[in-house]
Amino acid sequence: MRKSHPVRRVVLATAATVSAVVLLLSLKPSSDPGGAEAAGAVPQQTSAAQESPQGGAAAAGQTTVTGDAAQTQYGAVQVRLTVSGGKITKAEAVQAPSGGTSTQKTELAVPRLNQAAVARSSADIDSVSGATYTSTGYKQSLQSALDKVKAAQGAGASQEAGAGTSPGAGASPGAGAAQVRTLTGAAAQTQYGPVQVRITVSGGKITKAEAVQAPSGGTSTQKTELAVPKLNQAAVARSSADIDSVSGATYTSTGYKQSLQSALDQAGG
Repeated sequence: MRKSHPVRRVVLATAATVSAVVLLLSLKPSSDPGGAEAAGAVPQQTSAAQESPQGGAAAAGQTTVTGDAAQTQYGAVQVRLTVSGGKITKAEAVQAPSGGTSTQKTELAVPRLNQAAVARSSADIDSVSGATYTSTGYKQSLQSALDKVKAAQGAGASQEAGAGTSPGAGASPGAGAAQVRTLTGAAAQTQYGPVQVRITVSGGKITKAEAVQAPSGGTSTQKTELAVPKLNQAAVARSSADIDSVSGATYTSTGYKQSLQSALDQAGG
C-alpha cells in the first residue's frame, strides 16, 4: 500500500493541472476585445448613422402652391410651383392659351418659362419671343404663387417670433416681418388703351415692375413690346416714377408713369 500511495498522488496532481489549463483556455475568449466588438457594437453605430439622413430628409419638406389665373387676350395662364428649401424645384402651367396658333405658342413658350422659373427661383424671367401675352400671364401667375409662399413663410416667422420674444424685450413691433409688398396702381387711360402697373416693393425699393395692362392691337402691340420692358427696367433702377419716356411710345410711357406713381402712393413712396 505504501509503494502505491505516491503514484496515486502523482496521478491526482497531473489531473488537477490539466483541469486548470482547460479552465483557463475556456475563459480567455470571453475577455477578448475583438469578441466584444463582434457581439454587436458595430451594428449599433451603423443603425445610428442610418437615422441621421432620414431625419434631415424629413426636415427639408416641400410645398406646392398654385398662383391665381392671369387673364390674357388669348386665354388664362395659371402656374403651379413646388418649393423646397426656399427654392423653386418644379414649375408647370396648369392653364395656358390653346386653339389655333395659341397652341403652338404655348408649346413653344411654356417649357422655356418653366425652366427659367426653376433656374431663377423668381418671377423675374425673360419673356419668350413670339409669345408675349402668354409670357406676361405666366409671370403674373408665377408672382402670385410666390406671394402666397412668402405670405405663408411670413406668418410662420411671426408665430415663431411671438413664441420666443417676451413683451417689453425691446424689439419693435413687426421688426421680424418680411417687408415685401405687391401693389397695383390705378389704370391710366391713354388714347390707345389703358396702362396699369404692378410693382413689388422691399425695403423701400422697387424690386420688380410689370405692366398688367397695356395697349394692344396693330402698331400698339409693337410699341408696347418695345416700351414696357424698358419702362420696367427704369422703374426698378430709379425706384420712382421719375423715369424717361420711351421714344416712339409717348402715350404708353405717360400712362405707365401715371399708374406707377399710383402704386408708389399706395406704398407711401
